[in-house]
Amino acid sequence: MAKLSHYTPKGEVRMVDVSEKAVTTRTAAARGFVRMKPRVVSAVRRLKNPKGNPLEVARIAGIAAAKKTAEWIPLCHPLPLTHIDVTARLCQNGVEVRSTVTTAAQTGVEMEALVAVTAAALTVYDMCKALDKGMEITNIVLTEKTGGKSGDFRRGKAAERRTG
Repeated sequence: MAKLSHYTPKGEVRMVDVSEKAVTTRTAAARGFVRMKPRVVSAVRRLKNPKGNPLEVARIAGIAAAKKTAEWIPLCHPLPLTHIDVTARLCQNGVEVRSTVTTAAQTGVEMEALVAVTAAALTVYDMCKALDKGMEITNIVLTEKTGGKSGDFRRGKAAERRTG
């Protein structure tokens, strides 16, 4: 049975020691959604935003945040990220945000992918809040991860339909 890795046998919180793990290529992908009213979607579509294009600013914010994950999450290892891709796509009822992060390291990049999506979604909210403070950031999930001791993970299609 799997155990929580950030605790000692005495229950003390610790950073996981990865010094004996092999350096391998690891990837992770995540997604999230910012639900908006139709008038906000319309304004974004027309790019009527005094702060600029919220989708492009969100994309850059997600990339920058992924690089700072160890500063956001106290027990995360700082990692040499070799690739970060963040997309923000306008949909009928909001903005879908996706990220993919890659490293060659001793531990995975799941948190970096999730932080990228979270920061991008928060940026969309910030850029559009003047139009509607009731927007919802939802369904932030890890969709895939490859590499490492725990093996590969892919979120099922049925789960994607329920949350997307």
